Amino acid sequence: MNHGTALLWKRRDIDKDLQVAPSQPKSRRLDPASPRLDRALSGLSATRRGLPKEKMTDNGMMSRAKVLTIDNMNPTVKKVEYAVRGPIVQRAVELERELSEGMKKPFAEVIKANIGDAHAMGQQPITFFRQVLALCSYPELLSDSTFPEDAKSRACRILQSCGGFSMGSYSASQGIDSVRQDVAQYIQRRDGGVPCDPDNIYLTTGASDGIVTMLKLLVCGEGTSRAGVMISIPQYPLYSAALAELGAVQINYYLNEEACWSLDIPELQRAVNEARRYCNPRALCIINPGNPTGQVQSRQCIEDVIRFAAKERLFLMADEVYQDNVYADGCQFHSFKKVLFEMGPEYSETVELASFHSTSKCYMGECGFRGGYMEIINMDDDVKAQLTKLVSVRLCPPVPGQALMDLVVNPPQPGEPSYNNFIKERTATLSALAEKAKLTEQVLNTVEGISCNPVQGAMYSFPRITIPEKAVQEAAEKGQAPDMFYCMKMLEETGICLVPGSGFGQKDGTYHFRMTILPPKDKLQILLNNVKEFHQRFTLQYS
Repeated sequence: MNHGTALLWKRRDIDKDLQVAPSQPKSRRLDPASPRLDRALSGLSATRRGLPKEKMTDNGMMSRAKVLTIDNMNPTVKKVEYAVRGPIVQRAVELERELSEGMKKPFAEVIKANIGDAHAMGQQPITFFRQVLALCSYPELLSDSTFPEDAKSRACRILQSCGGFSMGSYSASQGIDSVRQDVAQYIQRRDGGVPCDPDNIYLTTGASDGIVTMLKLLVCGEGTSRAGVMISIPQYPLYSAALAELGAVQINYYLNEEACWSLDIPELQRAVNEARRYCNPRALCIINPGNPTGQVQSRQCIEDVIRFAAKERLFLMADEVYQDNVYADGCQFHSFKKVLFEMGPEYSETVELASFHSTSKCYMGECGFRGGYMEIINMDDDVKAQLTKLVSVRLCPPVPGQALMDLVVNPPQPGEPSYNNFIKERTATLSALAEKAKLTEQVLNTVEGISCNPVQGAMYSFPRITIPEKAVQEAAEKGQAPDMFYCMKMLEETGICLVPGSGFGQKDGTYHFRMTILPPKDKLQILLNNVKEFHQRFTLQYS
């Protein structure tokens, strides 16, 4: 009997033992724990027993295959993309390491203008915020006379709301009560007296946490009833990444680049009408001021969006993390909530809205503390109970981030010792950003083949670039988007790290990059000149 025949007979014997007819006595069946079954299974290969295959390593040892592989992992995770920290940034990190090891490059440093990380780009923290956080972190400092009294009293108030007088304790899942009360009072002041209920405030781990949490509540259905979420193109990649992970349908609506990235209601209508053929549109996301496009929506535009959402029965999500970053003359931040309530009960009592804010942007730039909040308006009570349950799963947002959020919404007041310095630092930061926004627009628009809309707000420019056809073809040969090819080449030649527009979405046949305006003015001037010179070389090379 050959080897193959012997295995076949052995397999039949095992099958005969294992596959006893139900009508046969229980005593005839093999107990899973019986030695006989162990002996029978030991003759089978690992694959037949449902175990991972073993592989031979270089040193001759057998190595078990991984239980979790790229083929059997969650397929929605593989669809997630986040351009802001994508391949360009990974290469930038490699270049930094190579420079530190003494490798010669055509540049002295890598300038990461890819992400809105203000402090990493040299912006200084607000002194009062850091003083209070220091006192909260190490309460023994409360006896130190170098700290101002208003910082001490603020720290004591925060610590009294923490278990054990310590920021190291858990808070309520929805956030510290006193902080939510301060957030509510801030919103009421900002919106000219429109009431705000602290019970509608949820403190979050940055704005991103709140946005993803709301999307989780909204996503449901299968096939043509699957939830669809409308997002602007260009968009902040958090939205597309979260929708991919949740298995929701992304509905693109395009901002009007020719009209300074304005939002057009006919374009929203086109997008929702087309989407209803293959999904169930449930939500509309707005970023104002815009990321990556830097536009500031007019009050009329916000009114039109609210009417559209009411007509189409869409849940509104207003990402307002750049609300203090408004630079252009004639532009002003209008919160969606304020406009909603000024439109009267027809809208203020019916349109469902979630708005988001963060400690990471504006004049604070405190990205690492991961502080934020969301406010919900007109949410169904039963859904709100589910939201509260959902946030309780992650126990609570970081307490230092909650403390920082409290300082943002309740800063030093006139007459307090820290007030004058706070206003001085806040004004200097926002004025510098406004100056750099104007400088970026002016320099980029002097370059043939680059067109930059005014940076009305936020922290980014999103200029349109002309890429010669020869470069487009070479990018295709490398399997890259043309603007990815352009940005990667710029990184290798200049050390400047930008994000290609394809990572944010753009109309077919157009190319862009996103660049922060955060570097100090002298470094930003050098960066812009280097971008200008690179574009001229690139165009000449591929013309």
